[in-house]
Amino acid sequence: MPSLKDIRIRINSVKTTRQVTSAMKMVSAAKFKKAQDDISYIRPYVDRLANIIRKLSEALEEGFQLEWAEVREPRKILIIAISSNRGLCGAFNTNVIKEVEKLCKVDFKLQNSAGNVDILAIGKQAQKILKQRGYNVVKDHNEIYSHTNLEKVTDVAHELMEAFVNKQYDRVVLVYNEYKNAAVQIIRSEQFLPMELPKANEVEQLTADYIIEPDVPTFITKVIPDALKTMFYRVILESLASEHGARMTSMHKATDNATDMLGELQLQYNKARQGAITTEILEIVGGAEALKK
Repeated sequence: MPSLKDIRIRINSVKTTRQVTSAMKMVSAAKFKKAQDDISYIRPYVDRLANIIRKLSEALEEGFQLEWAEVREPRKILIIAISSNRGLCGAFNTNVIKEVEKLCKVDFKLQNSAGNVDILAIGKQAQKILKQRGYNVVKDHNEIYSHTNLEKVTDVAHELMEAFVNKQYDRVVLVYNEYKNAAVQIIRSEQFLPMELPKANEVEQLTADYIIEPDVPTFITKVIPDALKTMFYRVILESLASEHGARMTSMHKATDNATDMLGELQLQYNKARQGAITTEILEIVGGAEALKK
């Protein structure tokens, strides 16, 4: 049975841990509110933009080919693994790593065995673990999370688009956590390039007719790059909201567990203290009896 000193040390240690997890929970809650607002603002915009592109694409002449939508045989693959820079957020990063490994071992097994699957990490956690497991992490953009803004994200998106157009990669796939609520994040694996125009049943039907100047092909060619950058920005915001929600939930559970453990340790301490007092009383009584004799 541990001594009173050992139990006191454990109680102080758990109290300190509870203070840390509680503080992290509050910090994540503040960041989560802002990320949640950003998601609620950008989702309708991106959905509407995709809807307009789909509607206008129906008016394109047969044979018209966008350079960002060119379908090629997938010989060279780039996987964008979007995780976080810090841990303590439950299964948030683990799910991204599992999905990347599934893509490498199942979906792109032939390309991976030939060494034609590269990984670009956004987030130190995915970068570190995937490198340890022997995957080809060619680059990282972990700086996105230091001060996330549209300019930084669109620069990365432009870099990816240039790599695709220059045929450095035949397919670019995004792996990230989509935000649903604070407790639930949905792991997604989506093709970023070549761009897939939304299907008719995936978005609402447009009722308005648009007058396009100078013509639809020119407009589509101009708007697609900005649309891709905006869609990529949305994915980053989805991941950020999911990260803060996952960390807030994880720290809430850790705080509750620490509180429960403190109760158990306090009970254990009281029992040990009561036992020590009883032992001392028995020793005093025994000594007094011995003196009488």
